[in-house]
Amino acid sequence: MTDLKKKNRAPGRPSKADTPGTGPDLRDGILDHAELVFGELGFEGANMREIAARAGVNQALIRYYFGSKVDLFDACFKRRGGVLANNRHANLDRLLEIKETPTVDDLVYAYLKPQWDMKYSGPNGAAFVAMQARLHAEPEEHALRLRREVYDASLKRYIAALSRVLPDVPKDIVSVRMAFLVGAYLFMLNDLGRIGDLTEGHLTAFGKDDMLDQLVRFLAAGLRASN
Repeated sequence: MTDLKKKNRAPGRPSKADTPGTGPDLRDGILDHAELVFGELGFEGANMREIAARAGVNQALIRYYFGSKVDLFDACFKRRGGVLANNRHANLDRLLEIKETPTVDDLVYAYLKPQWDMKYSGPNGAAFVAMQARLHAEPEEHALRLRREVYDASLKRYIAALSRVLPDVPKDIVSVRMAFLVGAYLFMLNDLGRIGDLTEGHLTAFGKDDMLDQLVRFLAAGLRASN
């Protein structure tokens, strides 16, 4: 590369010749570290300086790849949220292949299982769950748009499937109850300490599978309730 080309390179722009580890691997590494920071500090508490320091890059490089902090947050959310939504689609496809008429419990389990697997997959999975919970608590338009973009297609498929197996419950009511379901499981994924409080210390921890089983039973019963 000539000196002129080096001089004209945009600030922060990586060069394969003099910056090892650029490309998709570097982008994923930045997203991994950003995810941890957003999960720990929330959007408002996180800053680009901290993310850059943890990722071992400069802020200009993050801006080159992702733009603003909002853009970086969106990229983090869409990356792992997209995996979650795709796994829900895949679970529903498999379920419908196995059972022409699945039960409500089957459908609730198929919907929740990818979230449980992600939560317990490691620190980044747990960080994304925290990011997701914070985003669901935000009423502003950006949060609503991001949730619609990432989750609505899979969520609406489950609403349609539940409506077929719950013919006596209007589809609008099924949709509202699915909103209740989302709120309940996100709360329980992020606030397990309340179990100890409410059971007066008799239960201080719930295993991954036990918690999922209890939630499926509870939420399926709510979906099946008479209108």
